[in-house]
Amino acid sequence: MTSLKTEVLSREFHYNGVRIPDPGPELTVEQVRDLLTPNYPEIATASVSGPEDTGSVLRYTFSRAIGSKG
Repeated sequence: MTSLKTEVLSREFHYNGVRIPDPGPELTVEQVRDLLTPNYPEIATASVSGPEDTGSVLRYTFSRAIGSKG
């Protein structure tokens, strides 16, 4: 009989080439966005992709909204 092993993967966030550790696993992705917005204002309007399973972590990526002002 085969036994199953469960493992909790930690999260990490990426924005503009910067790896940002998870500020709190109990927070939702939207709460993390709100928490990071003062340091990275562009994240407020960025889209979020993920989670991407890298084998050891779940990676969420914030991508800047593309568009022009005016």
